[in-house]
Amino acid sequence: MTQAEPLITAAPAATALKLAPGREGEGAAVTGAMPAGSPAAQAALAAAIDFAGQALSPATLRAYRSDWAHFCAWCRDAGWPALPAAPETVAAYLASLFVSHARSALVRRLAAMSRAHRLAGADWPGAHPKVRNTLQGIRRNHSRVPRQAAALTTPEVRELLAACDYGPVGLRDRALLLIGYAGALRRSELVAIEREHVNFDHDGLRLTIPRAKGDQTRKGATIGIPRGEALDTCPVRALEAWLRISDCQRGPVFRSIDRHGRIGLQALHADAVRQILTKRAAIAGLVMPNGERLSPHGLRAGFITQAYVNGARDEEIMDHTRQKDLRTMRGYVRRAKLVTGSPARLLGL
Repeated sequence: MTQAEPLITAAPAATALKLAPGREGEGAAVTGAMPAGSPAAQAALAAAIDFAGQALSPATLRAYRSDWAHFCAWCRDAGWPALPAAPETVAAYLASLFVSHARSALVRRLAAMSRAHRLAGADWPGAHPKVRNTLQGIRRNHSRVPRQAAALTTPEVRELLAACDYGPVGLRDRALLLIGYAGALRRSELVAIEREHVNFDHDGLRLTIPRAKGDQTRKGATIGIPRGEALDTCPVRALEAWLRISDCQRGPVFRSIDRHGRIGLQALHADAVRQILTKRAAIAGLVMPNGERLSPHGLRAGFITQAYVNGARDEEIMDHTRQKDLRTMRGYVRRAKLVTGSPARLLGL
């Protein structure tokens, strides 16, 4: 546990609220001036500790731990304190990452450092002009253009499907790619699908997504996926075929398969989606446009792109993808119409 993740612990009645000392970059416990309390109160406090630990997703916490540990190590080498950090320290740290890190990585580092300071009750100098001006200067001079995930639209998805046979692995991968594309799912949502989340009917299926990115209160969402026009590209039939061959009655839908063809009981890891996509793209000989990268996010980006090109309205796309920010969705749409929607077509060339 790091300084970025203080623990709330009960303390003797005479103990004042304080930040327990700890070596820089290691765990710091927050203790409070609280009496022993009744068993019910102690149980409630234990529940509060548990809920506080779930404020951020495990992936975010892992990233913040790594970022904070890196900053602390850098400060030790520099001979400067990490907590609280001076504006000059933060500015120098950002400058040291200019060559090796993308702009998005710097922003995440700042978020991790800010959280560590807030939880420790220390002043965070993120708004100081020395920090803000340094970050702005880095943004103006950063020559590295972020590599976007290539949008995998229907033609590319068809090529990927052609690389899937009809054995257990091929049927699983076919269903995974089609459900990911037709559902505009993130890879974490895709591997989290359980049999209880899927309900079939004559027209298609209803998929319940218990929790998605940005859904901190676990409201969940339900989307519909209709049956496709072609048998070999229908996401509903592909999922039905995989459920039959895997005999999945409950629990995770997309599971591992060993080299002997035995289907496991555990859900695939999120990174398995990337590995499957990479494997099928290599078999299909699928080449990404220059400057773009192959990524599971390409299935989601491809859905938005293809739906827009085929005439779907903004609100229809956003309702299906569960996006709340129109600007985010418009970013995909702009990429889709860079050529076809360019006013240069009116030049008569």
